[in-house]
Amino acid sequence: MNVDFSEYSKKMDKTLAHLAEEFDAVRAGRANPKVLDRISVEYYGQETPLNGVASISVADARTLVVQPWDAQLLKDIQKAIQSSDLGINPQNDGRVIRLIFPQLTEERRKELTKQVKKYAEDAKVAMRNIRRDGMDYVKKLKKNSEITEDDQKKAEKDLQDLLDKFIKKVDDTLALKEKELMAI
Repeated sequence: MNVDFSEYSKKMDKTLAHLAEEFDAVRAGRANPKVLDRISVEYYGQETPLNGVASISVADARTLVVQPWDAQLLKDIQKAIQSSDLGINPQNDGRVIRLIFPQLTEERRKELTKQVKKYAEDAKVAMRNIRRDGMDYVKKLKKNSEITEDDQKKAEKDLQDLLDKFIKKVDDTLALKEKELMAI
């Protein structure tokens, strides 16, 4: 009997997708609207994502332009960006906010590389936890005599192979992000 691991595969896919979002939020010296995804602004008493109250565009390789749909939000958006962990001082000209991304220093590049390595390690830990849940499921099936010992061994190997495949994807994604961060 084959054990169905599609549920665990989906969970690992979600972990990989979350890692990609984390990586997108790390700025690599180039203007990327995704770095603003975590920033929200109070709008009519509700915390609203920045991209829900303004259009965000890339003016050039190092500049983002945030144009709120309601001009009264300019100051709130400016404060939200200043209080975020972006480390960029927004420039407000009364109509739009410009974010100019400075060239990253070697030290800052190394800090960001450490940060993305931590994100990757967190993703691997989450995937190992998913594998553990799968192993527990297989042991429960064996205990209930729903599968044989041979099926259990095969299922555990299949689960390990699934984990190894996803860990390789994490490592590949990490290598690409590190290369992007260290590129000048």
